[in-house]
Amino acid sequence: MAYLPCGVYHEHYKQDHAWWQTRFVIGKMIFLGIFIFFILPYGGGLYWIGVGNLVAYTIMGALGVQLLIGYCGQVTLGHAAFIAVGAYAATLLTLQLHIPYLISMIIAGLIAGVWAILFGLPSAKVKGFYLIMTSLAAQFVTVDFILTQYVSQIGGRGQAFSLPPGSITLGPIVLDSDTKVYYLGAVLTVLLLMGTANLLRSKVGRAWIAIRDNDIAAETMGINIVAYKLLAFFVAGFIGGIAGAFWVSNLAAISPEHFQWFWSLWLVGVILIGGVGSIYGTIFGSMFMVLIMEGLKFAIIPLTPVFPALTMKFLFLKEATFGLAICLFLIYEPNGLAYRWWQIKNYFNLWPFSY
Repeated sequence: MAYLPCGVYHEHYKQDHAWWQTRFVIGKMIFLGIFIFFILPYGGGLYWIGVGNLVAYTIMGALGVQLLIGYCGQVTLGHAAFIAVGAYAATLLTLQLHIPYLISMIIAGLIAGVWAILFGLPSAKVKGFYLIMTSLAAQFVTVDFILTQYVSQIGGRGQAFSLPPGSITLGPIVLDSDTKVYYLGAVLTVLLLMGTANLLRSKVGRAWIAIRDNDIAAETMGINIVAYKLLAFFVAGFIGGIAGAFWVSNLAAISPEHFQWFWSLWLVGVILIGGVGSIYGTIFGSMFMVLIMEGLKFAIIPLTPVFPALTMKFLFLKEATFGLAICLFLIYEPNGLAYRWWQIKNYFNLWPFSY
């Protein structure tokens, strides 16, 4: 009764909407949970824990971009601004008002969500290229003007804020090691992915998809497209704010340089490579880009004695690799890694009748 492709179908609505619909999928998810929470942190070493933290941060950052572009059809190239708002808000709330880090993270997410609504207001009147320009304005106004010129000067600190050791806590637990930060990132990533997936299966998610497919038809059916667009910006900003607040725990100090426009472009590239309109695409794209860049580092290390300039030019190589990866995927795999994963699953589920 558990192998659906063989002709056994659901008999109840609850079965059709279950998270894990077969015993095989349940087994895969249990193994994945064991790998994430036990094998990687204890068997991978500090290096892979650092890579895991970066993957979690990228997933959380790209998830808001996926929601806006992939599910609501609102193109954005300034999502790093909302991540920066969350990071700075969480830091200031912890430093200046001495609010516990977990509460500061939630408040920071709400502040970033409201800030995203402000720049989402033009979506009521414009779309496409003009909406892209609006999102660029969010990036430059927020990071390059407000945060750099004003917020960064609070307390006479100059450009950087740092949280003193022991200030990042979860109740009695002090996040004073990479392993503890890794667990926080893993839990936050799982919660945000589950929350977003559930939201997309609701009335709100169906309204977003209708707006993405044809906003005029959606409005004709009675959907308040302005309200749902602004809600999408709020949720995406909230997720970005949580991502920024989490990333504070990975940094010795935060500054506007951590949230430049290239990071906004990077997140868009992540969902293009992973697959637009797919939660799986957010995960696969994030893992692919992080691991490719880590592999590039290992490839360059043996060449540095012969070509020492490669060390100084790694940033340019990283950007070139990023652009090349997007071009290759748009040409040879335009639907992204999520589509390829769907095809692989179907091949094994339908074997020997995979044709």
